[in-house]
Amino acid sequence: MSGFDNFNTDFYQTSYSIDDQTHSYDYSGGGEPYNKQYSGYDYSQQSGFVPPEMMQQQQPYTGQIYQPTQTYTPTTAQSFYGSNFEDEPPLLEELGINFDHIWQKTLTVLHPLKVADGSIMNETDLAGPMVFCLAFGATLLLVGKIQFGYVYGISAIGCLGMFCLLNLMSMTGVSFGCVASVLGYCLLPMILLSSFAVIFSLQGMMGIILTAGIIGWCSFSASKIFISALAMEGQQLLVAYPCALLYGVFALISVF
Repeated sequence: MSGFDNFNTDFYQTSYSIDDQTHSYDYSGGGEPYNKQYSGYDYSQQSGFVPPEMMQQQQPYTGQIYQPTQTYTPTTAQSFYGSNFEDEPPLLEELGINFDHIWQKTLTVLHPLKVADGSIMNETDLAGPMVFCLAFGATLLLVGKIQFGYVYGISAIGCLGMFCLLNLMSMTGVSFGCVASVLGYCLLPMILLSSFAVIFSLQGMMGIILTAGIIGWCSFSASKIFISALAMEGQQLLVAYPCALLYGVFALISVF
C-alpha cells in the first residue's frame, strides 16, 4: 500500500503554477510581447474591413404617424384588377343565371301559341333544365319510382341526337348547350303528367288521352323554339317528330 501511495503522489506532481498566467508571450515573431491575459479579451483593439456602401448615412424618416412617406406611388385599382368593382356584373349573371330569361322561357313553354324570342332561346341556360329534371324525378319518386338515372341518361342521349339532327337541318348550326336548354325547359308539361300520376292512374283511357296531349304539348313547344332560334321556317313538323319520340319515352316512364 505504501508503494501505491508513493506512485500516486509522483504521478500527479507538476511544475505548473498559477503565477505563470501573468507572464507575457511573444506570438508576433517581431519581438514585441503579446500582453493579453487568458482571463479576458480586449474588444477595443478589434478592427476589420467595412465596405464603403455600408458606411453611408441612413436617410432620416420624414413621414408622419399613419401617413408614411410614399417611395412608390401605386396606380389605380383599375390597373390592378382590370376594372372597377362597382362596374362588375352580379355573380348570377357571371354564372349565366338570369331569372328574367328563365321566367320568359317558362312562359313560352306553358303558352304554346306565344311567339318565342329567338335571342333569348338561343342562350345556353342549364339552370332551369336541371331544376325541371330534378322536379320530374321527384314527382316520380312520390309514386315509388326511383328513376333519376333514367331521366338524366335519356335526357343526355336525346340531347345528343337532337344536336346532330339540328346541325344537319339548319344552315347556321346550333350548340349542344342550346339544345339541352330548350329540351329541358320543354320538359315542364311532363312534370304535370307525373304529378297527375300521383293522384290517379294513367293506364286508363283518360290517362292515354292526357299522355298524348302532354307529348304533343312538349314537342310543339320545343319545335317552335328551335324554329324561331335557328330560322328554320317551314320545318316545324320535321323538328317536332323527333322531339315527340324523346318526350314519349318520358311519358312511358310516368305511365308505367
